[in-house]
Amino acid sequence: MPAYGERSLADVVPAVARALGTPLDGHPGGFELPPAPSYVVFLVDGMGAELLARHAHAAPYLSALLDGAATGTAGVPSTTATSLTSLGTGLVPGAHGLVGFTARIPGTDRLLNHLWWDKTVDPVEWQPHPTAFGRLAHAGVHVTSVNKRDFDGSGLTLASQRGATYVGADRVGERIAATVGASADQPSLTYVYDSDLDWTGHKFGVASTQWLQQLAMVDAEAEQLREALPSSTRLLVVADHGMVDSPREARIDVDEVAGMRDGVSLLGGEARFRHLYCAAGAVDDVVGAWREVLGARATVVTREDAIARGWFGAVQPGVLPRLGDVMVACHDETAIMSTRDFAYEDTLVGLHGSLTSTEMLIPILVG
Repeated sequence: MPAYGERSLADVVPAVARALGTPLDGHPGGFELPPAPSYVVFLVDGMGAELLARHAHAAPYLSALLDGAATGTAGVPSTTATSLTSLGTGLVPGAHGLVGFTARIPGTDRLLNHLWWDKTVDPVEWQPHPTAFGRLAHAGVHVTSVNKRDFDGSGLTLASQRGATYVGADRVGERIAATVGASADQPSLTYVYDSDLDWTGHKFGVASTQWLQQLAMVDAEAEQLREALPSSTRLLVVADHGMVDSPREARIDVDEVAGMRDGVSLLGGEARFRHLYCAAGAVDDVVGAWREVLGARATVVTREDAIARGWFGAVQPGVLPRLGDVMVACHDETAIMSTRDFAYEDTLVGLHGSLTSTEMLIPILVG
C-alpha cells in the first residue's frame, strides 16, 4: 500500500522543505531529513528498493547507503508520470490527477498519454494545483530542475514541475555540472533525473546483463555527483518505482480472450495496472468476467472499491472520471496486453504499475 503522508513520493519535497528551514503549509507529517542549506534530489527512474538490494554488488556506493535507510513507496499506479507528479507537486494521485500512464479524458472516448501528452489538453488545467517546487520557489528557495532538453516545456513537466528553473542536460557530465552549479545557491533544491535505467529495464528486463551494467553506471553517477558537491549540500537519492519482468507465458491479450472486451468501451492504464472504462450498466458484468479469467493473477475492483482501499489517496471530484470504472492490478509476473491498442507495450520485457513490493518500494538514500 502507498504510504501517503508518511514516506511516499508525495512526502519527499515537503521533507526537503523542512530540512531547508522552509516548511510547506499543509504538510505537517512525513519523514525527517538532516538540516542543510541545500539539497540535491537525484531521482533514478526504475530503481526499486528491492532491485537495488538484490543487485547490491553492481551498485556499491548506493547499496552502502541502504543500511539503516528508510524505504519509501510510490503512489498508485507505480508508474513514472504519476510518481514524478507526486514528487513535484507534493500531492497524492487522487489530487494531482495524473492517475496512470494513460487515462480517459472525461467526456470523450480518448485517452491522454501522460508521458507524450496531447496538444489539445492544457497541462495547467489538467493539473491546476501549485506545485511544491513552485511553492518553494515563491518562498525564496532556489529551485532547479536538471533534465533532458527534450522534456523542457513538455506537458508532464508543466503539470509536475512548473515553478522550477529548468536546465537542459542530456549527458551525465552535463547533469553533474549543472547540478553543482545550481546547488551553489542557498537555500536551494536541485532536482536531477536519470531515465536510462528504466529504459534499459523496459527493453531488456531487470534480469539482464544490460540492466546490471546500467545500474553500475547510475551508481557511478551518484558517487561522482556526491564527490562534486560541497559537504554542506545533502544528496537525496530516490526512485519513482521498481520493475518486474513479464515473460510471454505470463501475459494475457484481451483481444484474444473471449469476453474480456465485452462491456469495455475504452481500455486504459498500462499492462500491469489497467483502467477499464465501461459501457453504461456493464460494471458488474465486467468485474465478473475479468475475475473469472484472471483468478488469482490479478486484483479486479470497482472504482469505488479502489478509492475505499486508499490506492489514490483522497480523490478530488475532477479526478474521479479519469479513473477506470473497473481497475485491474496484476500480481506476480502477469501483464494485461492489447496488441490492438498498445502494440508497442507488448514488445517490452520489464513492466511496472501494480502494487507488488518490487514495484512499489523505493529507496530513500541520504548521502
